[in-house]
Amino acid sequence: MKDEKVLPAKQDKNGNFIKRLYDWTRHWARTPYGTLALFIISFCEASFFPVPPDVLLLVLTVSKPKKSFYYAFICSLGSILGGCFGFFLGYKFFEHIGLPILKFYGFMDKFEELSITFNEHGLLAIIIAGVTPIPYKVFTIAAGFCGVSFYTLLLASAISRPLRFFAEAGLIFAFGDRIENFIEKYFNLLSILFIVLLVLGFVVIKLFH
Repeated sequence: MKDEKVLPAKQDKNGNFIKRLYDWTRHWARTPYGTLALFIISFCEASFFPVPPDVLLLVLTVSKPKKSFYYAFICSLGSILGGCFGFFLGYKFFEHIGLPILKFYGFMDKFEELSITFNEHGLLAIIIAGVTPIPYKVFTIAAGFCGVSFYTLLLASAISRPLRFFAEAGLIFAFGDRIENFIEKYFNLLSILFIVLLVLGFVVIKLFH
């Protein structure tokens, strides 16, 4: 099984640390514990861990395309449950745990704007975060602190995370490792296009009701 670059880490002041985490995440695909690691990393990423589970998901699906949708299910389940845990951190332990996490990801200067967004478009905002490269844990923690309904968070997670992970797994299943570099290169663009279509869908539904 090859070990190609998947969603490379951004190089910033923490670049070396993040790069090591990416490499550590990918290495689980070469062990008998790849599936378990995928679940745990998906859970942790939705609440505090910096490396997206896509890194391991894509390596696993490339190595075993026939299990692509199984891996997507494991990844989705872990991420949904992790989002619930992130919500709990924001709801009960924001000052001691949630706040440092938000500061780490540089979202404190936008927190007031984020709170307003939750009040106006809670479900849609979380769905968008769940599909795009925006750190999902920022939204799950903030949702708990801002008083967003837990069921809104759960519904948004149940919609957005499978959409993201099953789409990636489906592309690998259909095209094999040829599509891996395409996903890596155009993931942000694909996410934006999906969100545009999603928002247009909400607008159409609103117009006809």
